[in-house]
Amino acid sequence: MHSKIKQRDEDQSPTESPGNVGTEIRRLRNIRKLTLDGLSRATGLSVGYLSQVERNKSSPTVKALFDISHALGVTINWFFHEGATDERAGDRFIVRSERRRSIRYDTGIVDELLNTQAVKSFEFLMSTFPPGFTFQDEPYSHDGEECGLVIKGRLNIQIDGIEYQLGEGDSFSFPSSLKHRYTNPGEEETRVIWCTSPPTY
Repeated sequence: MHSKIKQRDEDQSPTESPGNVGTEIRRLRNIRKLTLDGLSRATGLSVGYLSQVERNKSSPTVKALFDISHALGVTINWFFHEGATDERAGDRFIVRSERRRSIRYDTGIVDELLNTQAVKSFEFLMSTFPPGFTFQDEPYSHDGEECGLVIKGRLNIQIDGIEYQLGEGDSFSFPSSLKHRYTNPGEEETRVIWCTSPPTY
């Protein structure tokens, strides 16, 4: 865990556009009237690290963004970059490939949101994992259910203490309350279509 670093909330403003994750975190934190120090205590992340993220100097990890989202009372979906939509073109129920909302993490993961806002009980994602990637040193659990389909590369997933090796075309599904973790053991990127309920993002 990052060590605590003393730093004031009134540090420099974010250096990039409002669409960036850090800018959105800062905006929502201010709406919640929460200081950087308060967000640090709520997440266990250092003030210095959070300040770097808010100024778009550093991208958060998946776990860090999950913790930040939880502390701010939203899901990660709040921070997805908003793609252009045109309901007059019938896009209220359709996500065009060039208009996907996405988040890129400093671990190299890219998550793209595939469902529209017309559905609320589940989330549909495409996740791309770089070669050799490991998510979480230790297995973790949370509420809900999830399933996925490997459409490119290889994925090792550990569920309830058992590790499974998956290749292209293999799928999985399990209660998220079982401890789990996943890795890309290959030398090429892995791409997974993922569905979770209730929405984690």
